[in-house]
Amino acid sequence: MEDILALLIPVLALSIPIIAIWSKHQQKMAELGGKAAPAQDGKLLARQDDKIAQLEDRVRVLERIVTDGGYSVAAQIEALRGTETGSGVPLAMPAKERV
Repeated sequence: MEDILALLIPVLALSIPIIAIWSKHQQKMAELGGKAAPAQDGKLLARQDDKIAQLEDRVRVLERIVTDGGYSVAAQIEALRGTETGSGVPLAMPAKERV
């Protein structure tokens, strides 16, 4: 009987902090789970819908630019690299002289 009691004392002593930590965790999880109100979810969805609409508009503009017949993507890329291909606008600026 004394052997069992000797084993139960450390087990109980170690289980108390474990139970305290677990209960704090459960309390935090309950608080976080209850924070998302339906009204907030609606606002979040509305903001996401607005953002998606803005991004769709930007993609449409980019598609129109790239598929435009007068737009030369290769020439623009080469101009950005600083090499001249005979078409496009060179973007390199002449170096300024230092005094």
